[in-house]
Amino acid sequence: MKSIIKTSLDRSMSYEAYRDLVKRLAEEHSTTGLEQTEGHKDFTKLNDRRMKRWDKTIKIPEISQKRISKLSQDITWLVIAESWCGDAAHVLPVLKKIADVNSHITYRVVLRDENPELMDAFLTKGARSIPMVIIIDDSTGEVLSTYGPRPTEATTYVQRFIAKNGKLTPEFKEDLQHWYNSDKGQNIVNDITEILCGLESKVCL
Repeated sequence: MKSIIKTSLDRSMSYEAYRDLVKRLAEEHSTTGLEQTEGHKDFTKLNDRRMKRWDKTIKIPEISQKRISKLSQDITWLVIAESWCGDAAHVLPVLKKIADVNSHITYRVVLRDENPELMDAFLTKGARSIPMVIIIDDSTGEVLSTYGPRPTEATTYVQRFIAKNGKLTPEFKEDLQHWYNSDKGQNIVNDITEILCGLESKVCL
């Protein structure tokens, strides 16, 4: 596992480089990933706009900033994503804002289809669901926790719908985007803060 993570880290990019990549692909009407479909290309363009908006508007509440800033352990967030993924477009900008609060957090991004061994080590109920955040202890290389592919409230929302209807519909996916827009990243902030609290007790104070 450590060798797979190390290889993926060597291939990884900064959040800024990922944003530049998505922006360029959107302008070229292209996409990341093995499936170069028109749908994925269209979603890449849409997600570039989403991320641009979130980069400007996401706010971390002061109380969360104080808790996040107490983390003293050096960790890396290795985030698996693709430019066409709607959940990634909502989640990754929030992670960036959180990581900016504490210099002990290193934030790196890798593409799912270019790192199949890594992805297959972190499946969600057998599926290659993204985004997936792998939280790594810099001193040992151990995986401390994972997060994804959606914030907790959205996960519950999705699971409830699938239990009732069997699968997600286009109408539901549109409703999910409305949920992300109204939540403004706060569920992600709370989820990640609680994970950090589990890593280091003083974050809980």
